[in-house]
Amino acid sequence: MQTIRVDQMPEFRIGHAQNEEAMTGVTVLYFPEGARVGVDISGGGPASRETPLAGPLTADNPINAVVLGGGSAFGLAASDGVMQCLEEHGIGFDTGLFKVPLVLQSDIYDLGVGDGRIRPDARMGREACENALVGSDDRKGPVGAGIGATVGKMMGPAHMETSGLGLAVRQIGLLKLAAVVVVNAVGDIYDPKTGQKIAGVRLDDGSLADTIEVLTAGLLPGPESPMTNTTIGCIVTNADFDAAQVNKLAMMSRAAYDRTIKPVGTMMDGDSIYFASTGKIKADINLVGTLAAEVMEEAILSIFQQ
Repeated sequence: MQTIRVDQMPEFRIGHAQNEEAMTGVTVLYFPEGARVGVDISGGGPASRETPLAGPLTADNPINAVVLGGGSAFGLAASDGVMQCLEEHGIGFDTGLFKVPLVLQSDIYDLGVGDGRIRPDARMGREACENALVGSDDRKGPVGAGIGATVGKMMGPAHMETSGLGLAVRQIGLLKLAAVVVVNAVGDIYDPKTGQKIAGVRLDDGSLADTIEVLTAGLLPGPESPMTNTTIGCIVTNADFDAAQVNKLAMMSRAAYDRTIKPVGTMMDGDSIYFASTGKIKADINLVGTLAAEVMEEAILSIFQQ
């Protein structure tokens, strides 16, 4: 696959907003022509909004935006601002009386990183949406929804590592795929090509512990250090798939989580992944699902390889 810039994929745009003091933020993926979106939720505690719209049994109306945010369930208020922004620009599902923007959202828990009393709100969501309408932001790391993300939390805050937002955009022939992800995992991060652990529980001597060994040994933090986590992401393609297929593709894309994060999808996580189909290109679902997992894997690793 060939690496391309995010602005070479006009089927979607990315905008960010964040509060650097509170260490929380919002990332908006806006689809100028709408998108058919599916979702796979593998974690036990997702903080989400309007995810039933991504199901194969609901009305097949184009989704206008996917929002990734911090603030746990409190941060779901960011979508209010996104909807206000889109409505003011005449964007949304036309009901005859009003255009109602269709917006999906998933959030990470970052309340313990900065000032947890400040969460993403409508104002922050609006700012991120306005930025997305202007064009795509290709930054990675501590930006937008990823500014308060951390990994390796099994032994509490003193031993976790900074994470962030990852991005990868690839092309093969006419087919384009992009992955945006916020990694806020309880587990360790691995490079599956080498098997090397690259982030996770950091011990006092600088070495990396093994989260699964910590879990089996019962070396867990007390109630003052809640293990609250979630990896959330979205894959966008310019290929055309129906409602059932985008949900299957979201499920196939989850292989990237399984290969790079251990443990993953636990009851301590809210792991979710969206899959957005935005174009007219015809492509084999097996090929796209396989490549989507590869691109999401690259996006996850991009956070720790800068």
